[in-house]
Amino acid sequence: MRKDIAMLDLPEPETLYAALLARDPAYEGRAYVAVTTTGIFCRLTCPARKPRPENCQWFAHPADAQAAGFRPCRRCFPTGPTAEGDKIVSRLMALLREDPSRRWSESDLTDMGLDPSTVRRAFRRHFGQSFLQMARATRLRGGMRTLTEGAAMIDAQLDAGFDSASGFRNAFARLFGHPPHVWRGAADLRADWIDTPLGGMIAIADDEALHLLEFIDRKALPEGLRKLSGLVGGRIGLGRSHVTDRVEAELNAYFDGRSPRFSVPVHMHGTEFQRRVWKQLREIPAGETRSYAQLANEIGQPTATRAVARANATNRIALVVPCHRVIGADGSLTGYAGGLWRKEKLIETERAYAH
Repeated sequence: MRKDIAMLDLPEPETLYAALLARDPAYEGRAYVAVTTTGIFCRLTCPARKPRPENCQWFAHPADAQAAGFRPCRRCFPTGPTAEGDKIVSRLMALLREDPSRRWSESDLTDMGLDPSTVRRAFRRHFGQSFLQMARATRLRGGMRTLTEGAAMIDAQLDAGFDSASGFRNAFARLFGHPPHVWRGAADLRADWIDTPLGGMIAIADDEALHLLEFIDRKALPEGLRKLSGLVGGRIGLGRSHVTDRVEAELNAYFDGRSPRFSVPVHMHGTEFQRRVWKQLREIPAGETRSYAQLANEIGQPTATRAVARANATNRIALVVPCHRVIGADGSLTGYAGGLWRKEKLIETERAYAH
Protein backbone atom coordinates (compact mmCIF):
# COMPACT_ATOMS: atom_id res chain seq x y z
CA MET A 1 0.00 0.00 0.00
CA ARG A 2 1.28 3.47 -0.83
CA LYS A 3 2.11 5.52 2.25
CA ASP A 4 -0.19 8.38 1.29
CA ILE A 5 -3.35 6.29 0.85
CA ALA A 6 -4.24 6.36 4.54
CA MET A 7 -3.71 10.11 4.57
CA LEU A 8 -6.53 10.55 2.09
CA ASP A 9 -9.11 8.75 4.26
CA LEU A 10 -11.78 11.17 5.41
CA PRO A 11 -12.51 11.85 9.08
CA GLU A 12 -15.82 10.79 10.61
CA PRO A 13 -18.94 12.54 9.21
CA GLU A 14 -19.52 14.25 12.56
CA THR A 15 -16.06 15.86 12.37
CA LEU A 16 -16.62 16.96 8.79
CA TYR A 17 -20.06 18.37 9.54
CA ALA A 18 -18.64 20.42 12.42
CA ALA A 19 -15.96 21.73 10.05
CA LEU A 20 -18.68 22.57 7.51
CA LEU A 21 -20.64 24.60 10.06
CA ALA A 22 -17.45 26.40 11.13
CA ARG A 23 -16.29 26.89 7.52
CA ASP A 24 -12.96 25.49 8.67
CA PRO A 25 -10.23 26.28 6.06
CA ALA A 26 -8.08 23.42 7.38
CA TYR A 27 -9.96 21.04 5.06
CA GLU A 28 -9.50 23.08 1.89
CA GLY A 29 -8.54 20.75 -0.93
CA ARG A 30 -8.95 17.66 1.28
CA ALA A 31 -12.71 17.24 1.79
CA TYR A 32 -15.90 18.22 -0.06
CA VAL A 33 -19.57 18.04 0.84
CA ALA A 34 -22.30 17.00 -1.59
CA VAL A 35 -25.93 17.85 -0.85
CA THR A 36 -28.38 15.14 -1.89
CA THR A 37 -31.36 17.50 -1.99
CA THR A 38 -29.75 19.89 -4.48
CA GLY A 39 -27.32 17.66 -6.39
CA ILE A 40 -24.52 20.17 -5.78
CA PHE A 41 -21.14 19.71 -4.06
CA CYS A 42 -19.16 22.42 -2.27
CA ARG A 43 -16.07 23.26 -0.32
CA LEU A 44 -16.50 23.10 3.43
CA THR A 45 -15.88 26.87 3.47
CA CYS A 46 -18.73 27.64 1.07
CA PRO A 47 -20.83 30.64 2.24
CA ALA A 48 -24.07 29.00 1.07
CA ARG A 49 -26.74 27.92 3.56
CA LYS A 50 -25.71 24.76 5.37
CA PRO A 51 -27.59 21.51 4.68
CA ARG A 52 -28.88 19.15 7.32
CA PRO A 53 -26.39 16.40 8.24
CA GLU A 54 -28.59 13.61 6.86
CA ASN A 55 -28.46 15.30 3.43
CA CYS A 56 -24.66 15.35 3.25
CA GLN A 57 -22.26 13.05 1.45
CA TRP A 58 -18.51 13.46 1.80
CA PHE A 59 -15.78 13.16 -0.80
CA ALA A 60 -11.99 13.47 -0.80
CA HIS A 61 -11.76 14.77 -4.39
CA PRO A 62 -13.99 16.89 -6.66
CA ALA A 63 -13.73 14.18 -9.34
CA ASP A 64 -15.27 11.65 -6.96
CA ALA A 65 -18.25 13.94 -6.29
CA GLN A 66 -18.73 14.54 -10.01
CA ALA A 67 -18.50 10.81 -10.74
CA ALA A 68 -21.31 10.33 -8.21
CA GLY A 69 -23.50 12.72 -10.22
CA PHE A 70 -23.09 15.96 -8.25
CA ARG A 71 -22.52 19.36 -9.90
CA PRO A 72 -19.92 21.90 -8.67
CA CYS A 73 -21.22 24.87 -6.71
CA ARG A 74 -21.11 28.22 -8.52
CA ARG A 75 -20.41 30.13 -5.34
CA CYS A 76 -17.31 28.36 -4.01
CA PHE A 77 -15.94 26.80 -7.25
CA PRO A 78 -14.81 23.49 -5.70
CA THR A 79 -13.12 22.20 -8.86
CA GLY A 80 -10.32 24.79 -8.81
CA PRO A 81 -7.99 26.44 -6.27
CA THR A 82 -9.90 28.50 -3.72
CA ALA A 83 -8.55 31.90 -4.72
CA GLU A 84 -9.27 31.33 -8.41
CA GLY A 85 -12.95 30.89 -7.59
CA ASP A 86 -13.25 34.35 -6.03
CA LYS A 87 -14.26 36.77 -8.79
CA ILE A 88 -12.89 39.83 -6.98
CA VAL A 89 -9.55 38.15 -6.38
CA SER A 90 -9.19 36.77 -9.90
CA ARG A 91 -10.10 40.16 -11.43
CA LEU A 92 -7.56 42.12 -9.38
CA MET A 93 -4.81 39.53 -9.75
CA ALA A 94 -5.22 39.68 -13.54
CA LEU A 95 -4.82 43.48 -13.40
CA LEU A 96 -1.75 43.13 -11.19
CA ARG A 97 -0.15 40.74 -13.68
CA GLU A 98 -0.92 43.11 -16.57
CA ASP A 99 0.67 46.14 -14.88
CA PRO A 100 2.90 45.15 -11.92
CA SER A 101 4.26 48.70 -11.58
CA ARG A 102 0.87 50.34 -11.03
CA ARG A 103 0.46 52.24 -7.77
CA TRP A 104 -2.85 51.09 -6.33
CA SER A 105 -4.93 52.89 -3.72
CA GLU A 106 -8.28 52.31 -2.07
CA SER A 107 -9.79 55.00 -4.27
CA ASP A 108 -8.82 52.94 -7.33
CA LEU A 109 -10.84 50.05 -5.94
CA THR A 110 -13.79 52.33 -5.23
CA ASP A 111 -13.65 53.68 -8.79
CA MET A 112 -13.97 50.06 -9.99
CA GLY A 113 -17.16 49.67 -7.98
CA LEU A 114 -15.45 47.58 -5.29
CA ASP A 115 -15.68 48.02 -1.54
CA PRO A 116 -12.08 48.29 -0.20
CA SER A 117 -12.99 46.48 3.03
CA THR A 118 -14.51 43.59 1.05
CA VAL A 119 -11.38 43.39 -1.10
CA ARG A 120 -9.18 43.50 2.00
CA ARG A 121 -11.07 40.62 3.65
CA ALA A 122 -11.05 38.52 0.47
CA PHE A 123 -7.30 38.84 -0.04
CA ARG A 124 -6.46 38.26 3.61
CA ARG A 125 -8.68 35.18 3.62
CA HIS A 126 -6.90 33.70 0.61
CA PHE A 127 -3.38 35.12 0.87
CA GLY A 128 -2.91 36.36 4.43
CA GLN A 129 -2.33 39.94 3.25
CA SER A 130 -4.26 42.74 1.59
CA PHE A 131 -4.30 43.46 -2.13
CA LEU A 132 -2.50 46.77 -1.56
CA GLN A 133 0.28 44.95 0.31
CA MET A 134 0.64 42.47 -2.55
CA ALA A 135 0.74 45.30 -5.09
CA ARG A 136 3.45 47.11 -3.10
CA ALA A 137 5.61 43.98 -2.93
CA THR A 138 5.18 43.43 -6.66
CA ARG A 139 6.32 46.99 -7.35
CA LEU A 140 9.47 46.35 -5.33
CA ARG A 141 10.34 43.64 -7.84
CA GLY A 142 11.07 46.36 -10.42
CA GLY A 143 13.29 48.21 -7.98
CA MET A 144 15.20 45.06 -7.08
CA ARG A 145 15.78 44.20 -10.75
CA THR A 146 17.06 47.72 -11.40
CA LEU A 147 19.49 47.53 -8.48
CA THR A 148 20.70 44.13 -9.67
CA GLU A 149 21.56 45.67 -13.03
CA GLY A 150 23.76 48.23 -11.25
CA ALA A 151 21.58 51.28 -11.83
CA ALA A 152 21.42 54.27 -9.51
CA MET A 153 19.29 54.10 -6.38
CA ILE A 154 16.96 56.83 -7.65
CA ASP A 155 16.25 54.76 -10.77
CA ALA A 156 15.40 51.74 -8.64
CA GLN A 157 13.14 53.90 -6.48
CA LEU A 158 11.25 55.22 -9.51
CA ASP A 159 10.99 51.79 -11.13
CA ALA A 160 9.42 50.55 -7.91
CA GLY A 161 6.87 53.38 -8.10
CA PHE A 162 7.98 55.31 -5.00
CA ASP A 163 8.07 59.12 -4.94
CA SER A 164 9.94 59.12 -1.64
CA ALA A 165 13.48 57.76 -1.24
CA SER A 166 12.81 57.03 2.43
CA GLY A 167 9.58 55.23 1.54
CA PHE A 168 11.46 53.02 -0.91
CA ARG A 169 14.23 52.28 1.61
CA ASN A 170 11.75 51.45 4.37
CA ALA A 171 9.57 49.24 2.16
CA PHE A 172 12.64 47.43 0.83
CA ALA A 173 14.00 46.87 4.35
CA ARG A 174 10.67 45.53 5.64
CA LEU A 175 10.51 42.99 2.83
CA PHE A 176 14.17 41.97 2.55
CA GLY A 177 15.51 42.55 6.05
CA HIS A 178 18.07 45.20 5.05
CA PRO A 179 17.90 48.59 3.29
CA PRO A 180 18.85 48.49 -0.39
CA HIS A 181 22.35 49.99 -0.09
CA VAL A 182 23.45 47.05 2.13
CA TRP A 183 22.75 44.66 -0.74
CA ARG A 184 25.08 46.50 -3.12
CA GLY A 185 28.39 45.77 -1.40
CA ALA A 186 30.87 42.92 -1.74
CA ALA A 187 29.14 39.59 -1.22
CA ASP A 188 29.65 35.83 -1.04
CA LEU A 189 25.94 35.10 -1.64
CA ARG A 190 23.71 36.71 -4.24
CA ALA A 191 19.95 37.27 -4.08
CA ASP A 192 17.59 37.55 -7.01
CA TRP A 193 13.86 37.45 -7.72
CA ILE A 194 12.23 34.46 -9.43
CA ASP A 195 8.67 34.66 -10.75
CA THR A 196 6.40 31.61 -10.33
CA PRO A 197 2.67 30.98 -10.91
CA LEU A 198 2.23 31.23 -7.13
CA GLY A 199 4.02 34.55 -6.76
CA GLY A 200 7.51 35.96 -6.57
CA MET A 201 10.28 34.16 -4.72
CA ILE A 202 13.67 35.27 -3.46
CA ALA A 203 16.54 32.89 -4.28
CA ILE A 204 19.88 33.28 -2.53
CA ALA A 205 22.79 31.23 -3.83
CA ASP A 206 26.53 31.14 -4.33
CA ASP A 207 28.42 29.31 -7.06
CA GLU A 208 27.99 25.98 -5.27
CA ALA A 209 24.49 25.72 -3.78
CA LEU A 210 21.10 27.27 -3.07
CA HIS A 211 20.92 28.73 0.45
CA LEU A 212 17.40 30.17 0.57
CA LEU A 213 14.24 30.07 -1.53
CA GLU A 214 11.22 31.86 -0.10
CA PHE A 215 8.00 33.46 -1.29
CA ILE A 216 8.39 37.20 -0.93
CA ASP A 217 5.20 37.61 1.08
CA ARG A 218 6.18 35.15 3.79
CA LYS A 219 6.08 37.05 7.09
CA ALA A 220 9.26 35.37 8.33
CA LEU A 221 11.28 36.29 5.22
CA PRO A 222 12.96 39.43 6.64
CA GLU A 223 14.00 37.56 9.80
CA GLY A 224 15.23 34.60 7.74
CA LEU A 225 17.32 36.92 5.59
CA ARG A 226 18.79 38.62 8.64
CA LYS A 227 19.76 35.25 10.15
CA LEU A 228 21.35 34.07 6.92
CA SER A 229 23.16 37.40 6.64
CA GLY A 230 24.54 36.89 10.14
CA LEU A 231 25.79 33.41 9.27
CA VAL A 232 27.78 34.74 6.30
CA GLY A 233 29.02 37.92 7.91
CA GLY A 234 26.52 40.17 6.16
CA ARG A 235 27.93 39.33 2.77
CA ILE A 236 24.68 39.00 0.78
CA GLY A 237 24.28 41.12 -2.32
CA LEU A 238 22.05 41.36 -5.36
CA GLY A 239 22.63 39.20 -8.41
CA ARG A 240 22.59 35.57 -9.46
CA SER A 241 24.83 32.62 -10.23
CA HIS A 242 24.38 29.56 -12.42
CA VAL A 243 22.75 27.93 -9.38
CA THR A 244 20.01 30.59 -9.48
CA ASP A 245 19.52 29.92 -13.18
CA ARG A 246 19.29 26.21 -12.47
CA VAL A 247 16.67 26.46 -9.73
CA GLU A 248 14.64 28.84 -11.89
CA ALA A 249 14.68 26.30 -14.75
CA GLU A 250 13.67 23.50 -12.38
CA LEU A 251 10.83 25.59 -10.94
CA ASN A 252 9.55 26.27 -14.46
CA ALA A 253 9.64 22.54 -15.25
CA TYR A 254 7.84 21.75 -11.99
CA PHE A 255 4.99 24.19 -12.57
CA ASP A 256 4.72 23.31 -16.27
CA GLY A 257 4.11 19.67 -15.35
CA ARG A 258 7.34 18.46 -16.98
CA SER A 259 9.25 17.30 -13.90
CA PRO A 260 8.61 17.11 -10.15
CA ARG A 261 12.30 16.68 -9.28
CA PHE A 262 14.70 19.30 -7.94
CA SER A 263 18.34 18.30 -8.30
CA VAL A 264 19.84 21.72 -7.56
CA PRO A 265 22.41 21.42 -4.72
CA VAL A 266 21.28 23.00 -1.45
CA HIS A 267 23.03 24.26 1.66
CA MET A 268 20.65 23.79 4.58
CA HIS A 269 21.50 26.07 7.51
CA GLY A 270 20.22 24.42 10.68
CA THR A 271 20.90 22.00 13.49
CA GLU A 272 21.76 18.36 12.84
CA PHE A 273 18.17 17.38 13.75
CA GLN A 274 16.65 19.99 11.45
CA ARG A 275 18.83 18.86 8.57
CA ARG A 276 17.68 15.26 9.10
CA VAL A 277 14.04 16.35 8.90
CA TRP A 278 14.64 18.48 5.81
CA LYS A 279 16.56 15.66 4.12
CA GLN A 280 13.65 13.28 4.80
CA LEU A 281 11.20 15.81 3.37
CA ARG A 282 13.10 15.57 0.09
CA GLU A 283 12.45 11.82 0.08
CA ILE A 284 8.64 12.30 -0.13
CA PRO A 285 7.64 11.81 -3.77
CA ALA A 286 5.51 14.45 -5.47
CA GLY A 287 1.86 13.42 -5.15
CA GLU A 288 2.33 11.84 -1.71
CA THR A 289 1.91 13.36 1.74
CA ARG A 290 2.99 12.56 5.29
CA SER A 291 1.82 13.50 8.75
CA TYR A 292 4.26 14.89 11.30
CA ALA A 293 4.04 11.57 13.16
CA GLN A 294 4.91 9.63 10.01
CA LEU A 295 7.85 11.92 9.37
CA ALA A 296 9.08 11.42 12.94
CA ASN A 297 8.90 7.65 12.46
CA GLU A 298 10.81 7.86 9.19
CA ILE A 299 13.76 9.63 10.83
CA GLY A 300 13.76 7.05 13.64
CA GLN A 301 12.42 9.35 16.38
CA PRO A 302 8.71 8.51 16.79
CA THR A 303 8.34 10.65 19.94
CA ALA A 304 9.69 13.80 18.27
CA THR A 305 6.50 14.82 16.47
CA ARG A 306 6.50 18.37 17.83
CA ALA A 307 10.18 18.87 17.10
CA VAL A 308 9.57 17.63 13.56
CA ALA A 309 6.74 20.16 13.19
CA ARG A 310 9.04 22.97 14.37
CA ALA A 311 11.76 21.90 11.95
CA ASN A 312 9.22 21.79 9.15
CA ALA A 313 8.13 25.34 9.97
CA THR A 314 11.72 26.66 9.93
CA ASN A 315 12.54 25.32 6.46
CA ARG A 316 13.96 28.18 4.37
CA ILE A 317 14.18 26.40 1.01
CA ALA A 318 10.55 26.17 -0.11
CA LEU A 319 9.45 23.65 -2.77
CA VAL A 320 12.95 22.21 -3.23
CA VAL A 321 12.63 21.01 0.38
CA PRO A 322 8.91 20.21 0.15
CA CYS A 323 7.50 21.03 3.59
CA HIS A 324 4.12 21.55 1.87
CA ARG A 325 3.78 17.74 1.62
CA VAL A 326 3.20 17.44 5.38
CA ILE A 327 -0.49 17.56 6.37
CA GLY A 328 -2.58 16.85 9.44
CA ALA A 329 -3.03 13.28 10.67
CA ASP A 330 -6.73 13.57 9.79
CA GLY A 331 -5.95 14.62 6.21
CA SER A 332 -6.56 18.33 6.78
CA LEU A 333 -4.23 21.03 5.54
CA THR A 334 -2.14 22.33 8.41
CA GLY A 335 -0.30 25.62 8.66
CA TYR A 336 2.02 26.49 5.80
CA ALA A 337 4.21 29.56 6.04
CA GLY A 338 3.68 30.28 2.36
CA GLY A 339 -0.10 30.35 2.89
CA LEU A 340 -2.70 27.59 2.92
CA TRP A 341 -3.88 28.69 -0.52
CA ARG A 342 -0.41 27.85 -1.90
CA LYS A 343 -0.34 24.53 -0.09
CA GLU A 344 -3.72 23.66 -1.57
CA LYS A 345 -2.51 24.56 -5.06
CA LEU A 346 0.80 22.68 -4.68
CA ILE A 347 -0.87 19.48 -3.50
CA GLU A 348 -3.41 19.74 -6.32
CA THR A 349 -0.60 20.29 -8.85
CA GLU A 350 1.32 17.28 -7.59
CA ARG A 351 -1.62 14.92 -7.93
CA ALA A 352 -0.91 14.92 -11.65
CA TYR A 353 2.62 13.70 -10.95
CA ALA A 354 1.24 10.89 -8.79
CA HIS A 355 -0.69 9.62 -11.80
